[in-house]
Formats: sequence, C-alpha cells, structure tokens
Amino acid sequence: MPADSLTCFKAYDVRGRLGHDLDEAIAARIGRAFAEVLGTTRVVLGRDIRASSQSLADAVAQGLMEAGAEVLDLGLCGTEEVYFATGHLGADGGICVTASHNPMDYNGMKMVRAGSAPLDAATGLAAIRALAESQDFAPARPGGRRSDASATRAAYVERVLSFVDPAALRPLHILVNAGNGAAGPTFDAIAAELARRGAPLRFTRLHHTPDGSFPNGIPNPLLPENQPVTARAVIAEGADLGVAFDGDFDRCFFFDHEGGFVPGEYVVGLLAEVFCAKEPGAAIVHDPRVILATRAAVARAGGRAIMARTGHAFLKQALRDHDAVYGGEMSAHHYFRDFFACDSGMIPWLLVAELMGRSGQSLAALLADRRAAFPSSGEINFRVPDVRAAIAMVDARYAPRAESRDETDGLSLDFGTWRMNLRGSNTEPLLRLNVESRARPDLVEQAVAEITALLA
Repeated sequence: MPADSLTCFKAYDVRGRLGHDLDEAIAARIGRAFAEVLGTTRVVLGRDIRASSQSLADAVAQGLMEAGAEVLDLGLCGTEEVYFATGHLGADGGICVTASHNPMDYNGMKMVRAGSAPLDAATGLAAIRALAESQDFAPARPGGRRSDASATRAAYVERVLSFVDPAALRPLHILVNAGNGAAGPTFDAIAAELARRGAPLRFTRLHHTPDGSFPNGIPNPLLPENQPVTARAVIAEGADLGVAFDGDFDRCFFFDHEGGFVPGEYVVGLLAEVFCAKEPGAAIVHDPRVILATRAAVARAGGRAIMARTGHAFLKQALRDHDAVYGGEMSAHHYFRDFFACDSGMIPWLLVAELMGRSGQSLAALLADRRAAFPSSGEINFRVPDVRAAIAMVDARYAPRAESRDETDGLSLDFGTWRMNLRGSNTEPLLRLNVESRARPDLVEQAVAEITALLA
C-alpha cells in the first residue's frame, strides 16, 4: 500500500482490513497524528476483545507517547466507556480500538476530542489523516507515559444508572447475550451495583465470556441470521426481555418475551416518548432512514423531531447543536445528552426495563400499536458496481411521483402512503434501502420488490 494513501479513514472513523488498510505501523502514525493535530496532553485509550486489538492499542499508545501525551488506558472496555472517561477525566481526546461488528480480518478506531465531542470530518479527521499520511511529524516530545485508568469504570456505572430509578424497576427476568464481545465484564459491574441497590432484576447470561476468536460468530444482532440464538434462549429460559450486544456494545438489540426481534426504529420512538415525558418539549434527534414511527411518537409526546445524517459523529453533533436530550438511529445506536451527548448500549436496556416496570406492560404490548401503524422493511443491502449511479436510476424512476424529497443522507422520497430511503453505506461498500408505510404493509412489500428488481 502506498505510504501516502491511508484507506482506513472512513466518513467518521477508522476502519479497514488488517495487513491491507491497517497495521501496527499505521496505528502508531494515527496515534501520533491525533495527538499533534488536537494538541493533546492526556488521551483515553480503550480496546475491544479482537485478537489484533491489543497490539494495535499498544501501537496507538506508542504514537501518542512519542507526541508527549499521557495515555489513560482503560484496557478491555466498550467504546462508550472511552467516551465517558474522556469527558469524566477531562482528557483532551479518546480513542477506542475496535471494529465493532465488522468481519474477523478488520479492525479500526473510534475517536473523540475533548468533552467527548466528535471529530469534524472535514477538518479534524481530515487533518489527522493528512498528517498520518505525510508523516511530517514534529520532533518527539518528552513526558509521554501510559497509566492504568480502568478504575474509571465505577464512575461510568454510576452515570449509567443515573438514567433510571431503581425503585421503579419491577421483577423482570432478562436474557443477556454479550456475543463473546467486550460487554460481559461491564454488564456484570452494572448488574452488581443494581443488586446492591435492591433492584429486583434476574439475569440469564449467554455467550458472556469475552473471546476474540468469536466462537459463536461475530456479534452483530442486526443480521437476521444472528437473531434466532437469542430468540430461542429467551423462550427456553422464559425471560421477560432479551438484550443482545454487538462487539463493542455501543449498540443493544431487543427481543420481546416471545422471542420477537424488535426493529430499532420502534425503540427510538419508545425512548423518545420516555425523555419527552421527563422533559416536555424536548428536542429529539433521529436519522433519515426510517422516520415515521419516531416522528409520530415525538409529536404525540409534544417534543421536537430533528433529522440528522446517519452516523455517530453526525448524530452527536446534532445533539450538541440542538441541545437535544436524546437521539436514536434505527441501527440501534442511542445517544444521550447527559452522557456527554454520546451513544450507549447499556443505558437503553435499563430505560426499557424501567418503562416495563412503570407501565406493567410487556415490550411487545408497548410496541404493538406503533408497529401496526408504521410497518417497515428493515434495512436491505445491495452490492452494486456504482452506488451513485444506482441511486440516480431509482431517483429517475420514482421522484416524479413523490410528494417530497430529502437528501440529508442519500435519497429519501415520500409518496404519502409510503416512504423510502436509499443511501450508500459510510463504512462498507454497500447500497442500503429502507421502505416504510403508513399502515400499509402491502405497499412496503410491493416497493421492495420493485426497487430490488430495478437494482438487479
């Protein structure tokens, strides 16, 4: 790979194939460039359980220390713990070495600046990339060192639990699938503190031990083929609720007591109502892919719905720009103003458990009406030779009939009775389609079939 071209830089993070887009030498360059561009003196560093993550984290630490920075090392943790620690410790930035749900031969980094604010793609991330590519570094600075910051987890647990009232929790049996990712130890710390506070929750743990070989497959519960294992366990254990995490647990996924998978957009609407009840008139941020159920929920609760481009950096910035209390994406990323405007996979399941306790209803009952009112296709991925050309082809066919269009992220067309969003992935070479309707599942099926045929 040419030294002047780092292909691991994506729209809002670093991600690539090991030995092709990313290796220890590149990681060290990125660490050093991060420190120089942001002028950091203290940087939080964490990593997921992947086999390559320790050596890549060591390389990032070396680059940071060469620039004179102190590295506050969390060790094995979730991405959200890096976000929390960066803000909580008053660090100048944070880096989590993780590839989340990507294939085994991938790894990457998620980065934030002071206050856990996202890096601006056009300046911060671009500048880090440019310096890492040119390697025109300033002379090495003395004073760089690495210290153990793993004790920060206790403060993280305290912040996560501040989002719920343990007294409102009723007895629930929750099946938790950590997918052999990083979630297990952090979840155990939260569960232990809940037990200490007398919360009447019982947990059954599945694939709980972190294991970088992923003996049960890459933890990505969004994929339909990965959902039955959690669904079957919920039924077999007689659990009231199922929760499954991805590799770095910045996303959590829900299953009702019958093992039914709950699409992320309905959870966004549910949590939006929770926060609007706590803060009347609150701003709620959502992504453009599937919006009807969320917008209806926010309007019903008296909130303000704000659309932002898909991706964690864009949602975080929108939360900050609009002082939004909560934001959510259909992909199961949930963002919280009082969590440094960052995403968390641990806060959502606590909020859902609290809501079930307050309402006395199952998750299936809480969602039944909105799922019937706003059926959706789920995200459908296509591999096409030219993403832009494919979008243009669909646009030419459907736009003349649309009542409105939006290009916040890809192409969104609303036809009154149904709506579609078609966009290129920010992290993978894929074209992604979402279709939803207003109480017309037949229109969803028809549109998906037509657009699939057109793209084929």
